Amino acid sequence: MSQVMDVLEIVKCLPHRYPFLLVDRVIELEPGKSIKAIKNVTINEPFFQGHFPQYPVMPGVLILEALAQAAGVLSCKSVEEVPEDSLYLFAGIDNARFKRQVLPGDQLTLCVNIVAHKRGIWKYEAKAYVGDELAASADLMSAHRAIAR
Repeated sequence: MSQVMDVLEIVKCLPHRYPFLLVDRVIELEPGKSIKAIKNVTINEPFFQGHFPQYPVMPGVLILEALAQAAGVLSCKSVEEVPEDSLYLFAGIDNARFKRQVLPGDQLTLCVNIVAHKRGIWKYEAKAYVGDELAASADLMSAHRAIAR
């Protein structure tokens, strides 16, 4: 069953808020399997002021963060819980590759598949596209952990 989520639903799964929330909409979600989400890239993004003013390019690390946030939503919806006293923490990244620059006006499509899940550790295959062009790919890992208070 495919699910669609707007930003109001997304923030129930992610602790991130502006300017660090990098997932605008979920357009497909199959719990336990995959997610397809959107990040609209605009010139108003605060990072474009310094990266780079004469030629604004979305930093690769933020493309990876957007993929990790999409993975967090997928994990949250796969276990059907809203984490109030826990987080999905970014735990690892392997095989990161950048194939295309992401510029203001682009729409990133974030595609994440679950590869494995065991004892709160999640592994994913993640790809970011602009249109049909691969912009970035990586193997990601997250850990579901309680928040220390």
